[in-house]
Amino acid sequence: MILGDPTSSSHAESLGRITLDELFSRAAARRPDATALVDPASRSSLIIGPPPRRLSYAEADRMVSAIAARLRALLPADTVVGIQMPQTIDAILAILGVLRAGLIAAPLPLLWRRADLVTALGRAGAKALVAGRRNGGFDYAQSALHVAAEVFSVRYVCGFGGDLPDGMVALDDMSAAADAEALPPLDRDGNAAAHLAAITFEMSEHGPVPVARRHLELLAGGLGVLLESGIAANTAILSTMVPASFAGLCLTMVPWLLSGGTLVLHKPFDAEIFTRQWRDEKCSKLVLPGPVAFSLAQIAALPTPATIIATWRAPERVADSPDWTQFGAPLIDVSLFGEAALVALKRSGDGKPNALPLGPVLAPSIGTDGVTVAEVTVTSKSTIALRGSMVPRHTFPPGIDQSDQPHFAIGENGAVDTGYACRTDLLNNTVKVTGTPAGVVNVGGSRLPLALSRDKIARIDAAATLDVAPDLLLGHRLVGTTADPQTMQAALAAAGQNPLLAHAFAAQAAPNEGAGEAAAAVA
Repeated sequence: MILGDPTSSSHAESLGRITLDELFSRAAARRPDATALVDPASRSSLIIGPPPRRLSYAEADRMVSAIAARLRALLPADTVVGIQMPQTIDAILAILGVLRAGLIAAPLPLLWRRADLVTALGRAGAKALVAGRRNGGFDYAQSALHVAAEVFSVRYVCGFGGDLPDGMVALDDMSAAADAEALPPLDRDGNAAAHLAAITFEMSEHGPVPVARRHLELLAGGLGVLLESGIAANTAILSTMVPASFAGLCLTMVPWLLSGGTLVLHKPFDAEIFTRQWRDEKCSKLVLPGPVAFSLAQIAALPTPATIIATWRAPERVADSPDWTQFGAPLIDVSLFGEAALVALKRSGDGKPNALPLGPVLAPSIGTDGVTVAEVTVTSKSTIALRGSMVPRHTFPPGIDQSDQPHFAIGENGAVDTGYACRTDLLNNTVKVTGTPAGVVNVGGSRLPLALSRDKIARIDAAATLDVAPDLLLGHRLVGTTADPQTMQAALAAAGQNPLLAHAFAAQAAPNEGAGEAAAAVA
């Protein structure tokens, strides 16, 4: 699916005509016996299914083709396929399989439950949902079946993991090899890289809204990270980022595909296992949340001399982060502006974070031969707006911007207002992020609409309150009060709400299963 006029894309030629699947296929042809993917070492204790695996490029390529063959037999081209999977090899294979089948991947955050999933999949018009099995205390497979029953467009529910419930299409290990061999190439009109590759979801004050992502935009985002952090060919990357958002895809999958190296996955977060994985797999680039990186560095638990790619879902905290010089490892600050874009900036020798440039964002940022991956401007409301090769160019579904339905807004000049408040330093031509978008609270890696969340609480107990407090590690946390916290937690879980809402009342009562999982997931 091409949105808009493919001939009018000024950056299509500069970024080339290659797709994500073609990058993977080239790496598989070049290094078939090299290790492509490594599972989290803690997989067996957390996730139902096979023990931790490591796959060569040839093995992964066969599995991707088998998944693609199975999906193409079920669904027509350019169908949206929701994917809710934990941080495992299966999640990567599922996304690549969807892309190879000529479908549109719609990765979904792990903390989303029925309420958010029904809204998101309905707004995206998804016709299939792929889920993992039980992860920790939550059964994603059963949840997927319940969600499909409420979303009219969803026709198929597929899954990974042993003992899948009746009604799910199994995608495990994998279909017969003959299926992969019989898969014909998909004939695309025009530049295949200009076709829609993925739908991610921005959490707005109206709930989740779909954001259209072409191969070109995903490649631009990942390219910025790759160039700024110096990821060379065949690099081993250790990542804690679940590929369930634009940032997750650009920090985990895309640099791996561009480098043709090894992607080592870590299910957040165990410092001892993390260190062992870094050492055993000889990883030279580590992707983890900025606050976690500083916490590990302060207790001398951070692997060196690897390059640390620190992600900041609350970019206003970057400027106030501590001096990094004493920790002896290169640090790349990656500011995440929701689903609009990300900006990667390497810290200089003084260990202090570099200010966000006003104007073009280059990768690498130091020197004169960088590639422009975005452009920073400031709106009349003193908020940061972004445009450029990684920023979405079209609304989804097509034409929704002509209606009164909630959608991801794109300005006439291609700029997206991120809603992040800022202060401009015209003397140095930089901007400083000073506040978060109104109406949305960012708890660790999860964003929630505050007014809608309070409304959900009030429907259960009109006297209950839900407030936001700062948190050193998570950015913010929710604090709830109610006369009967256990009933509130149970009611929120039964309504299929984000477990972070239940966890907000955990201080008053023993956390329930969902709240405990939420605490672990955002940490």
